[in-house]
Amino acid sequence: MATADGGRLGRTEDGHAGEPRLVTMCGRRIEVRRLHLGRPERPVGRIALAVGEDRSGEPGVWAALTPQEARGLARMLLLEAGAMEHPVADPFSR
Repeated sequence: MATADGGRLGRTEDGHAGEPRLVTMCGRRIEVRRLHLGRPERPVGRIALAVGEDRSGEPGVWAALTPQEARGLARMLLLEAGAMEHPVADPFSR
């Protein structure tokens, strides 16, 4: 995984070996990996989320999350997915 200026993010590992990467309907590849930074005596671990370029070549983005941040993102995604699958009628819409 590389940074915006072309540098390397650090050593990454597959989050779950053998699982395919998620490819969205717009063609973006989403990868989740473990990121190890720092010195061995003071390691820093993050969860790296990489969203690749789309089919038209629009650049992707990445984020390095703490475990707590990754869990928060997972909760938000699950809540939104549930709301999208089971919409509640808006009492103010007519």
